[in-house]
Amino acid sequence: MTVKALQRTLFPAALLLLGWQSSLADHHGEELTLQSLIAGDHRSEANIARNSARHPIETLEFFGLRPDMTVIEILPSTGWYAEIIAPYLRDNGKYYAAHFSPNASAAYMPRILGMFEEKISNAPELYGRVTVRHLNPPHEVVIAPPESADMALTFRNVHNWIMAGQEHEFFASFYAALKPGGILGVVEHRAPPGSSMEFMQTSGYVTEAYVKEVAAAAGFEFVESSEINANPKDSKDYAEGVWTLPPTYQMGEQDRARYTEIGESDRMTLKFIKPMN
Repeated sequence: MTVKALQRTLFPAALLLLGWQSSLADHHGEELTLQSLIAGDHRSEANIARNSARHPIETLEFFGLRPDMTVIEILPSTGWYAEIIAPYLRDNGKYYAAHFSPNASAAYMPRILGMFEEKISNAPELYGRVTVRHLNPPHEVVIAPPESADMALTFRNVHNWIMAGQEHEFFASFYAALKPGGILGVVEHRAPPGSSMEFMQTSGYVTEAYVKEVAAAAGFEFVESSEINANPKDSKDYAEGVWTLPPTYQMGEQDRARYTEIGESDRMTLKFIKPMN
């Protein structure tokens, strides 16, 4: 290889390395506020675009998130919320990702876990202090040291646990990991009041009453709810359940403009507390 060819090969790589080092220095030097993180350059345009439907700042502030907390995010998928919460806690707090297990029975679960692990390993300046635990009831349920966490958060997961018949085991795991006085925050697709269990097991929507019932059975006390993530346009009567709506669009191009206009699902936002001993 000629000297010029070698230069052409190495120079772009050097620039890339310098850019990464600069980004690392910037992230270490900056104050990582929720406002700066939701639109940070570490997030994709597609993820940033969903801020308007998910209201992350308002939701996290409602739950009472502070940068010095120990927080467990339950099943963070590919890390939409982790991109915000983990860097926010980086310097003064602690972030646990209670993720899928590599031993999970569903084939997609280890794959999603791998995508999450790749995300955090590729940005150690943001995620280098993240601890990943596996949550796979009844085999793997210890998601943090007992009574060590200030807050546990779960976003749009309860319907999956109901479908698997494991909702009580999951909530028991959260209860065990939280300190007395710790907060459980739940965001979930909201079913019409009085909906049947069959509807909840097939549609992806869950009633507020049932989430409160499961939480109470685990020992939690209900604190308050918020309409931050409400969507009155969502009629909840679609052929493919909640997955008819964006971002999934399970119906493909059929009536896509209609579902786009409706937007993402109507969601409950519920706050619970683990009572003091």
